[in-house]
Amino acid sequence: MSSFRIPAFTLPAPLARIAAHLPQRPPTLALTTALNLALGRVLSREDLEPLSGRHLRMRVRDAGLTLDFTLGPRGFVPLSSGGEPDLTLTANVRDYIALALREEDPDTLFFGRRLLMEGATDLGLLVKNTLDAVDWDALHAQYAPASVLRRLNPLTRNRPQQSLGAH
Repeated sequence: MSSFRIPAFTLPAPLARIAAHLPQRPPTLALTTALNLALGRVLSREDLEPLSGRHLRMRVRDAGLTLDFTLGPRGFVPLSSGGEPDLTLTANVRDYIALALREEDPDTLFFGRRLLMEGATDLGLLVKNTLDAVDWDALHAQYAPASVLRRLNPLTRNRPQQSLGAH
C-alpha cells in the first residue's frame, strides 16, 4: 500500500451535534451494505457465526453517529436503535479509517483508549481477530478503482495491464 498516512483529525463538535439528530438509518445502511459486500469474500461467514442475531452497535463519537445492526441469515441488516446492544464499538472517524487501512491495529487503539469495546468481550475479541485476519493488501489490489474499472470494461477485461509510460 502507499506511504500516505491519515492525518490526525477530529470532526468539529457542532457537526456531531447536528448528525446525532439526523436519521441514523442511511449511514447504517451504508455500513451494512459494505459489510455484506465483504461477507464471504473478505469476511468468513463461518467465523462470524457467533454474531448471528446479536445486537451490534458502532458509535462514531466525533460524527455523532450510532449505527445499530445485526448479522442475519441473509447478511448484515440495520436494527432500530432501541434496546441494549450485545457489543458496542466506539471510536472517532479517523480511528475507524486507520483501522480499515491497517495504519493502526485494534490493540493499539484499545490500549490508547481510542477504541472502546463494551459488552460481550467474546464478541469484541471475535471482531478484533477478524479484523486482524483480513488480508487488506489483497483486498486493496482486487478492489482498487483501476482494477474494478478494468473488470467492468469489456474492451480491457482480457487485455494485460499496460504501464502508463508505454505507447
